[in-house]
Amino acid sequence: MNDPIADMLTRIRNSQLRGKATVETPASKLRAWVLDVLADEGYIRGYEKMTGKDGHPALSIELKYYEGTPVIRELKRVSKPGRRVYMGVKDIPTVRQGLGVSIVSTPQGVMSDANARAKNVGGEVLCTVF
Repeated sequence: MNDPIADMLTRIRNSQLRGKATVETPASKLRAWVLDVLADEGYIRGYEKMTGKDGHPALSIELKYYEGTPVIRELKRVSKPGRRVYMGVKDIPTVRQGLGVSIVSTPQGVMSDANARAKNVGGEVLCTVF
């Protein structure tokens, strides 16, 4: 697998289209950090570490719905393995005029765009969520 973050985002997107309550994805530290930001911003209920069917570590993600519709309307990967997107603190994009969130990997950890601006750090823009 070349892009584990894109794989996780696609699994979330597909599971929400099917109306699933949970989705399972292979575990990694970066995936867990991205899920921490999604949980802090209220886009997912949470996640827990577990052992997958094949015996490898996995993450079980609890998806969130409001009146039957998914809370996450749009989930896009920005920085890809073939084209990394790095931005300074002044250039970090706002998603839908501040209604959405950009997830940024900074030297101080993975955080939302608002936290990155507050801490005055830039970094790699991983994805946008609305």
